[in-house]
Amino acid sequence: MKKLLEIKDLWVEVENKEILKGINLTLPVGQTHVIFGRNGSGKTSLLMTIMGFPAYKVRHGRIFFKGEDITDLPPYERAKRGIGIMFQRPPTIKGVKLREILKLCAKENNVKIEELAQTFKFENFLDREVNKGFSGGELKKSELLQLLIQDPELVLLDEPESGVDVENIQLIGEMIKKLLQKDIPYKPRNKSGLIITHTGFILKYVAADLGYVIMDGEIYCQGNPIEIFEGIQKYGYEGCKKCLKRLTI
Repeated sequence: MKKLLEIKDLWVEVENKEILKGINLTLPVGQTHVIFGRNGSGKTSLLMTIMGFPAYKVRHGRIFFKGEDITDLPPYERAKRGIGIMFQRPPTIKGVKLREILKLCAKENNVKIEELAQTFKFENFLDREVNKGFSGGELKKSELLQLLIQDPELVLLDEPESGVDVENIQLIGEMIKKLLQKDIPYKPRNKSGLIITHTGFILKYVAADLGYVIMDGEIYCQGNPIEIFEGIQKYGYEGCKKCLKRLTI
């Protein structure tokens, strides 16, 4: 399978504290992978590092996107190359209407903003300031609408189910599925996703091809995401460590 993202032996520090320790990960074109882990385990740090935010210092290892080494590129260059991110807690942008942001995202894409917003019942938010006073579910819709118009090849989703009520989670799932081309057969897909979660509930709405568990900045295992999630529910994250120890004896 053609590789879209490849991470090799990645070690990352934030404020001189070691956060990620020897991460290796490969994401093929057209696949969606999910990363499980407790809060503070390094999941968000991995996404922020992939996106190139300067607070996350790569001390060792490389990040490749479509075969190009992007380890030292700034975030805007990574975005131009086709990487998009949805934040768990996106900032409020006062004085800027959501419609204006979406027009910027749509500059190079022939997307009808009003029509897409109506599809996901978000047309009434277009003339509001970006994320100002938005609920948890509304924040997610705002972020996903921007990504749908940006149309990146690699989508990084930070806890998409966090803060979303039962009424909105299914719609959030539909937006993610459209973003990742889950509505078409596998072979023509050219969109890939990396989703992080600590609850695993997003798997009820978005199918994933491979799952990982991160603890203390390290990947402890990888495999079938549903089986991993069921194991976490039954044995907790400490069970992952014990399972690994059994496998390495």
